[in-house]
Amino acid sequence: MLLENKVAVIYGAGGPIGGAVSRAFAREGARVFLAGRTREKLDKVAALIRSEGGVVEPAIVDALDPRSVDAFADAVVAEAGHIDISFNVVGYGDVQLPLMEISVEDFLKPITQAMRTQFLTTRAAVRHMLKRRSGVILTFGGSGPQTIPGLGGFKVALDAIEGLRRQWACELGPHGIRVVTLKTGGVPESIPGSVPGRDEIAASIQRATLLGRAATLADVGNVAAFVASDRARTMTSTEVNISCGAMVD
Repeated sequence: MLLENKVAVIYGAGGPIGGAVSRAFAREGARVFLAGRTREKLDKVAALIRSEGGVVEPAIVDALDPRSVDAFADAVVAEAGHIDISFNVVGYGDVQLPLMEISVEDFLKPITQAMRTQFLTTRAAVRHMLKRRSGVILTFGGSGPQTIPGLGGFKVALDAIEGLRRQWACELGPHGIRVVTLKTGGVPESIPGSVPGRDEIAASIQRATLLGRAATLADVGNVAAFVASDRARTMTSTEVNISCGAMVD
């Protein structure tokens, strides 16, 4: 299996993307530690993983609080011995409006929240990865020159994450630690049915692709497992584009 004997931590594990990646990691042999703010969602993902024969442990963690994040990472290492993979898919609380209509607070919220949670969770894992001179940091979202109107600070937050990814990769590479972003251009399965216009949003994501189909949750999990594995050991400071051609590099 790709991740046999690996220890993975997933922040935002109760959401669709985090849950899918957690299940894929577990199926590939990793011991998975789930982090999130809602016990019910974490327990649901944990139950699915256990039903598939995986090894998983959920924990309530505030990924915006340095003490909570550090304590979680320390507890994982105390129990499992090390951390091999850290994946952060925590939401950014973005409000999407045209820039001339959005408040400064709503514009800045996803940018500051993305930077805070990504920095804290990466730093917490890296403190332990440095001792072993190995590890993989995964982020999710990706960026690029393309954008559309009305995103508020969301696209700017994604751009900032890529800048942070490059900086971490530059500083961690000499220590054998890889940093990679996954970008999808949107995963229709991850859109809650309660979202107004959900079907049209899903259809627009698919129309934007070159392959006539969008990435599925299973696709995201499978690619994440490969990128986190030693088979992708040459990949760092880069994006992995699984947008089916919606985002052209």
